[in-house]
Amino acid sequence: MTIRSRFPIFEKKVYLNSCSQGALSIDVKNAYAAYMQDWDEKGSPWEYWVERMEAARGAFAGLVNAEMDEIAVTTSVSAGVSALASAFDFTGERNKIVISDFEFPTVAQVWHAQEQRGAQIVHVPAAGNAIPISRFADAIDEQTAIVSITNICFRNGARMDVPAIIELAHKKGALVLLDSYQGLGTFPIDVKKLKVDFLVGGVLKYLLASAGLAYLYVRKDLINDLNPTTMGWFSQANIFAMDIYANTPSPTARRFESGTPPVPNIYAAVAGIKLIQSVGVEKIEKHIRELTGAIKEGAMRRGFNLVSPINPDQHGALITLRSHKVDLLVKRLEKDNVITSSRDNNLRISPHIYNNMRDIDCLLDCLTKHRELLV
Repeated sequence: MTIRSRFPIFEKKVYLNSCSQGALSIDVKNAYAAYMQDWDEKGSPWEYWVERMEAARGAFAGLVNAEMDEIAVTTSVSAGVSALASAFDFTGERNKIVISDFEFPTVAQVWHAQEQRGAQIVHVPAAGNAIPISRFADAIDEQTAIVSITNICFRNGARMDVPAIIELAHKKGALVLLDSYQGLGTFPIDVKKLKVDFLVGGVLKYLLASAGLAYLYVRKDLINDLNPTTMGWFSQANIFAMDIYANTPSPTARRFESGTPPVPNIYAAVAGIKLIQSVGVEKIEKHIRELTGAIKEGAMRRGFNLVSPINPDQHGALITLRSHKVDLLVKRLEKDNVITSSRDNNLRISPHIYNNMRDIDCLLDCLTKHRELLV
């Protein structure tokens, strides 16, 4: 069975919206059925379900070249970043948080919430579809506690120069959080090579699972010095101790976890990640580059306004086109059985390993049909 045939939606639609939600595979559908069967047959097998959670932790770790003890399994990026933020003290000299203007709202909102705890928030502004490194150099100083950046901008698909930003931050003694949500699953991410301190992301987009599960990587030599106050019983050293008289955080990144995990989503996450691993991220990256290259070439040849950078090294799997009536365009494409999405005034087109050149040809034909909404 080919990878494409594992996604039934392609029998009737052209699905190009992986930046919002990965297409549903028969593997993930069967994973949810397996959860229901386990629940029905075993009753309440919490020890087994914890083992499934450890399988998800191991899958996350394998994707980013981390150790299992460096991974916290969370319900969302919001939960992971909130737990991380709660472990910082912003009352001292290092009270500055530097965030880029390409961040997803939840990350920026969590950091702005820390202003109540003494944090000073500094935004690094964009210059069109990029943020020059010089602007990070101007923003990061000896008062910076953490720099929060995204791999790929969710609005325009622009790819950040992550290694250069990490180097700038570390020279000033600041830590770095990388949001990999729009990247992981489409190109390799190695936390050791990047020397990044923290990394977050989730499974519902390019990792081909569903909402309800995310991950937080914490570099192991930082864990013991970070004591979150946003936590739960799964953050304890012994989750089955049920101790109401003390808080005993796990010595691992599990201390950033919370309460009862969403067990069904764990089944789905493992299934989705196995699909990614069965193909290989390097192969996926090559395939997506071919597809996004065809989208860019076809769009520019037709006179459409490309918002994403032209250089393939400067954008991710997400390609954006300007539209003066983007909501209407998305609806018209949907009527033509082409599924996309939008942010700001940009049409977002995000292929994955299951797409092929016929999908791109169909997309371009439909865009030409509705060109009055694009030019």
